Amino acid sequence: MRKRNKFKHVLYLILALVMLLYALPRLSPDGPAPVFVFGALWVAFALLVIAAHLHFIIGVDEEKAKRLETVRKAKLEMWQGKWDEEGRAAQRL
Repeated sequence: MRKRNKFKHVLYLILALVMLLYALPRLSPDGPAPVFVFGALWVAFALLVIAAHLHFIIGVDEEKAKRLETVRKAKLEMWQGKWDEEGRAAQRL
């Protein structure tokens, strides 16, 4: 499942790059100001999409998920210890 998911992101990354390379020569800074602003924002959003897919492909999220999982396990053990103590205290009463 993980390989297919990465393949999907690689495909979307390639499509975004192709779309950006196709559109860049057609964007002109010589036109009216609103047209230039739209073109600049469009390029910024396209670069944001490319960066997001690269972020996923590189696997930064996987490392973060592993760290979060260790924190979750530690918290669960802490809560279980607390519940055990409360259970023992309730039995004493």
